[in-house]
Amino acid sequence: MINRGMRILRSLEVWKLGIVNYLDALKLQEKLVVDRKSHKICDILLSLQHPPTYTVGKRRTDHNLLIPQSELERVGAELHYTQRGGDITFHGPHQAILYPIISLREIGLGARSYVEKLELTMIELAAKYGVKACPGQAGETGVWVEQRRKIGAIGVRISNGITSHGLAFNINPDLTYFGHIVPCGISDKEVTSLRRETGPVLPDEEIIQEQLVSCFARNFGYSSLIWKEGTPVFSDKDDIK
Repeated sequence: MINRGMRILRSLEVWKLGIVNYLDALKLQEKLVVDRKSHKICDILLSLQHPPTYTVGKRRTDHNLLIPQSELERVGAELHYTQRGGDITFHGPHQAILYPIISLREIGLGARSYVEKLELTMIELAAKYGVKACPGQAGETGVWVEQRRKIGAIGVRISNGITSHGLAFNINPDLTYFGHIVPCGISDKEVTSLRRETGPVLPDEEIIQEQLVSCFARNFGYSSLIWKEGTPVFSDKDDIK
C-alpha cells in the first residue's frame, strides 16, 4: 500500500564541466534534451563557465550589440544566436552558469513558476554573502540588487516540457564586456557582480558555484545530488560517453 503522504525522493545528476566553448555546450544540451524527452536519462544540471561570448535570443535583437560584429575578435569575444528566450547577454569566465535539462511535467511546474525558482536560486546564493537581491520589475527578468544593478540573468528554452539554457550568476566577470551591449535590452540600469557588491574577500569560485547548485537543488526539491566531473565526449554517432 502506497503512503500518499510520503515525500518522493528525487535525484539530480550534476555535471561539473569547467570552461566550455558555447557551441559545444549548446550541442550537448540539444543531445541531452532529446534523451530526456525519450526517458533515456534522468534530470541533469550542467554547471560550467564560458569563454567571452555574447548570445542573442530568438527575438534576434542585434541592435542591442553596440559594436560592429567585426570588432568582436578585437575584444576577444564570440557572438552566437540561440533559440532561448530573452535579449542579448554576455557569458564569460568568473560567471557561474547552470543549464538544467529537467522535466517540468514530472515536477508539476509551469514556465512562470520555473523562472521564479531560477530567480530564487540566485537570490538565495546572494543572501549567503549578505547581498539583498530580488526579482526584476515587470518586463525585467533576472535578479537585481536595489532594482538597479543586475547580478543574475535568465534565458530559458522549454520544449515539450523539457528545459534547456538557464541562468548566469555574476561572481566576478570582467564587467567591461557588458559595456558593448544593452544587457537584456535594458538601457538605464547597470550590471554588477558578487565581488563588486561584497568586496575582495570571497571563497574559491568552485565553492560558490557548488553553493549555487545546492540552492537550485533545494528550490526544485531534489533530495540527492550525483556529481560528475569532466566534459562528455561525443562519438561518431553523437552519443555521450
